[in-house]
Amino acid sequence: MNIFGGGNTTFGATASTNYNAMKDIEVQSPPDDSVSVVKFSPATNMQSTFLIAGSWDNNVRCWEVQQSGQTVPKAQQTHTGPVLDVDWSDDGTKVFTASCDKTAKMWDLQSNQAIQIAQHEAPVKTIHWIKAPNYTCVMTGSWDKTLKFWDTRTPNPIDTIQLPERCYCADVKYPMAVVGTAGRELIIYQLENRPQEFTRIESPLKFQHRVVSIFLDKKNNGAPTGFALGSIEGRVAIHYVNPTNPKDNFTFKCHRSNGTPSGVQDIYAVNDIAFHPVHGTLATVGSDCKFSFWDKDARTKLKTSEAFDQPLTSCCFNPQGNVFCYATSYDWSKGHEGFDPNKKPHIFLRSCFDELKPSMKKT
Repeated sequence: MNIFGGGNTTFGATASTNYNAMKDIEVQSPPDDSVSVVKFSPATNMQSTFLIAGSWDNNVRCWEVQQSGQTVPKAQQTHTGPVLDVDWSDDGTKVFTASCDKTAKMWDLQSNQAIQIAQHEAPVKTIHWIKAPNYTCVMTGSWDKTLKFWDTRTPNPIDTIQLPERCYCADVKYPMAVVGTAGRELIIYQLENRPQEFTRIESPLKFQHRVVSIFLDKKNNGAPTGFALGSIEGRVAIHYVNPTNPKDNFTFKCHRSNGTPSGVQDIYAVNDIAFHPVHGTLATVGSDCKFSFWDKDARTKLKTSEAFDQPLTSCCFNPQGNVFCYATSYDWSKGHEGFDPNKKPHIFLRSCFDELKPSMKKT
């Protein structure tokens, strides 16, 4: 069903028609340049929910998200280069930011002070907070081909791991970390006691990977058991670290145009993947200007959005799983020719709990 009536609105549509194609709630005062990451605050005993966004205008912004879904801009901090990743401390009091300026910072939200906690020799692509029973630290992955671990109080890393290539994507769900590098290499680390390489594999996808997201085993105490990997070739791999059956690992196509009569199909990058914290289903967003919801266990698609006027660059769920946040902004997938300065970045909030309920289909 086309919500605008008539024919296909994805081509030649003006920004005024489909910049908010799904009629979701807009976040106030969005970033001025492409949004690289959005993350909700963790579930803590704090009454408020906060949203953080990092962007290519060198800034990290924080909003308070009210029960109604309305947002109140609260504060922002800046780097001297684009912000590529952010993460929260588990208590929700601090935000960690990674930037092209080769540093990572820790932002204390209560004092609104940000201090540098990490240094690399090239841009820092990923940042994650690790909370283990016997240690806490921040993990940074960089294009300088290192993975470093910082305890935030000392200027030198507590551990440095050499990577085979530049770090392109990473995720952490204690006690597992997964890092994807250039050259289609994937390295899985176990984080108990101290970070150690568990295994490394070649990517199950033939093209460059862009995002990795760990999923939890809903039956087994919520332990991390595998990950979803998205590539620039409109494809996602579901990979279990220790599959009970080799057929448990599979790939599926997504973020592709429906083929024309001549058989030509446009294939777009998968820009982000987020797993639903309650249902275990997942969302993907892509350069095709759409988001999709999937059930990996039933191997079925639950929903695809209408097309927006710009690519979707990042997404996340709040801890309760009732709000899906996603950002629209240019991802430079079509080069400078595809850049339209009249199209501004947006961040949207969507009520989503029921849309992500697992499919009733049997696999």
